[in-house]
Amino acid sequence: MALTATIYKATLTLSDMDRGYYATHPLTLAQHPSETLERMMLRIAAFALNASETLAFTRGLCADDEPELWQKNYADEIELWVDLGEPDEKRLKKACSRSERVVLYSYGGRASEVWWGQNEGKLARLDKLEVFRIDFDALQSLAALATRSMQLTATIQDGQLWLSYGDQTILLEPMRLK
Repeated sequence: MALTATIYKATLTLSDMDRGYYATHPLTLAQHPSETLERMMLRIAAFALNASETLAFTRGLCADDEPELWQKNYADEIELWVDLGEPDEKRLKKACSRSERVVLYSYGGRASEVWWGQNEGKLARLDKLEVFRIDFDALQSLAALATRSMQLTATIQDGQLWLSYGDQTILLEPMRLK
């Protein structure tokens, strides 16, 4: 019998003081059976960091030709492509050819550092690409907040994301690599 996705629902109340964006987003996430809680919670953090009225989750792990999040315009053109992990150069080149802007959040701890060391030179040519590293310890703390139904509050200021649930607050500081 095939394993099915676990559904998580989150209400994200966002105050992004860097962009002047304030909104509440009801989010439904399907956690793929092979996806860790850290990765799933990073999808929520990535949503908060790039939030807009048209930003949406995609099929993610289930589709090789889609990012984790994307923002499309009314002509169905991809304006923003948000990916997670340490993808290969070909995937990022393809993303840059399909989208106006590509944002990657790398989060694998030591593996992320090794990946960046091996790919930094190749990725420097991709003008549309922005790469950030997320501290894995902070991501593990964020994963500890995960419940099937969450009321999250996100505050973004000076590039820092403060994500709160109940009486717990986690700080994520995306480190810009490119």
